[in-house]
Amino acid sequence: MAEQTPIIEFKSVSLAYGDTEILKGIDLSLEQGKFYTLLGPSGSGKTTILNLISGQLAATSGDILFENKRINDVPVEKRTVNTVFQDYALFPNMNVFENVAFGPSIKKMSKNDIERQVHDMLKLVKLDQYADRDISELSGGQRQRVAIARALANDPKVLLLDEPLSALDYKLRKDMQYELREIQQRLGITFVFVTHDQEEALAMSDWIFVMNDGVIQQNGTPEDIYDEPINHFVADFIGESNIVDGIMKTDYVVHFVGKDFENVDAGMRPNERVEVVLRPEDLDLTTIENGKLIVTIDDQSFRGDYYEITAIDDDGNEWQVQATNSAQVGERVGLTFDPEDIHIMRFNESEDDFDARLESYEDDDEE
Repeated sequence: MAEQTPIIEFKSVSLAYGDTEILKGIDLSLEQGKFYTLLGPSGSGKTTILNLISGQLAATSGDILFENKRINDVPVEKRTVNTVFQDYALFPNMNVFENVAFGPSIKKMSKNDIERQVHDMLKLVKLDQYADRDISELSGGQRQRVAIARALANDPKVLLLDEPLSALDYKLRKDMQYELREIQQRLGITFVFVTHDQEEALAMSDWIFVMNDGVIQQNGTPEDIYDEPINHFVADFIGESNIVDGIMKTDYVVHFVGKDFENVDAGMRPNERVEVVLRPEDLDLTTIENGKLIVTIDDQSFRGDYYEITAIDDDGNEWQVQATNSAQVGERVGLTFDPEDIHIMRFNESEDDFDARLESYEDDDEE
């Protein structure tokens, strides 16, 4: 089967203002029909990538390709993409129908085609009974749906979404996550979603790009990003993590907090310094006799379906635990975990460093 041509490619794309680098040699490839998320803290460069795709910004260097054609110099109105903004950017002097019909009207579609397109888009976002409503009469969630319908009415090949859920309350935000995902799967077009919310990214995405300081730190499926973080930033940014220093003594044996532990990682140099990651949900409370770690309970709060516990070991390391059973502050308890729950990382390794390291191991094996 022939390899699918990416719908969007960035090849060594950088953007700078004077001496300030906003993006640093970005390489990425997006396939048709998938839900992609650019995830990272404020200032990481994720919205900049969105603006480069839409044509709102121009790259300082590198190539941006759309369906294998370079689009660096293609104006905004010639690009088959549309954007849903954080503030929705709806026209307050137009009703729902007129907002959604704006793009098709600019394209000079026939009246019947416009009515059919608007009806289809409003039905898609479950607002087909709201066509005559003024924008001021809508809730935040309804306005967000109108913004999505207006963007989709232009039949874009790619829909760009710049933190469109950030203004919604928690319950509505969760509902809209599922609705957006459903819309994307039903239409089969490419979505590129920007957020700083890790839970949101994990719940919605086919593929995640984790960004920091203008660099893609790691990219992969939600499961890859969560279960196999490549460096300290990713492990700390994606969910809660316990991260301690360790020594990878041999394959499958790591030393940390004064003990040797079996694990499932290999490929490090003997006695290499590493960072050890244990997720809070992978730690279980047990008796001191059965504990792989001995800790003192420092704090506890009830979170509904689990207890969020902070514990301190005898070396002063702080451990976050998500447990189904409660503990008493000041109590000495054991913590237990399985070998596969231990994840090993080299210090501040990038994806390029990781790939190069694997290649060097393969070269050594061949020799």
